[in-house]
Amino acid sequence: MASRPVFIPDFDGQALVSTQFVDFQWFAGLSVSQKQKSVTALHQAARALPGIGKVLEVSTKSPEPLGAALSAFNLCFDSLMLGHPLSVECAFQGSKVFEQGGPFTDIYAFTSRDAKRDERLRISGRLTGFNFANVQWPLEPQTAFYDWLYIRALKHRTDLADQLSDYSAFTDIEFNPQKSINCQAYSVALFVSLLKRNCLEQTTASPAAFLSYVGARPVVSARGDDVSQGRLF
Repeated sequence: MASRPVFIPDFDGQALVSTQFVDFQWFAGLSVSQKQKSVTALHQAARALPGIGKVLEVSTKSPEPLGAALSAFNLCFDSLMLGHPLSVECAFQGSKVFEQGGPFTDIYAFTSRDAKRDERLRISGRLTGFNFANVQWPLEPQTAFYDWLYIRALKHRTDLADQLSDYSAFTDIEFNPQKSINCQAYSVALFVSLLKRNCLEQTTASPAAFLSYVGARPVVSARGDDVSQGRLF
């Protein structure tokens, strides 16, 4: 058995996203087929939650083309400063600033997989913040910079965003909240919540506007915590 979060857009309350942890049967193994068996089990358990209908897996292991396209490895936004599309993953990794170096902006031209594996991200000391397009981002709220990058990319992909209304919750089978903070499925749920509340354009007008609107809002998780936006539990 395993436990993983299910991210549910909240359209009315103070919280923008509700996080519910569910237990499900885990299928061991690194193959795509094994991962997708775990996805199926996770979604079956998620649909037992009140108000949950269709659930979308957002990762490269998603059985649905939409979910795979929404992976941070695949989702790109056009970057005029680079002259080529930039994946969310490369933008995030290449913008990290450490005690002993960074941002390593050459990572912007890497593949998403190579970007995440770059050795400098592990040997440059403590992470101190982010610098993207000459804008400094703090570490708090914890997922604010990642969510900003993801949402800015997704809002220009209307071909993908228009399909999200069919789903009531989102998962990422690769995300383990005991080991990671940022989660692409959470970012999708946040995007849907902002869109449905008719405040997407307002909140993405600038980094300051995003931090002002999103930063003080709570996240309600299955563990009963009520903490600042950007924390998963």
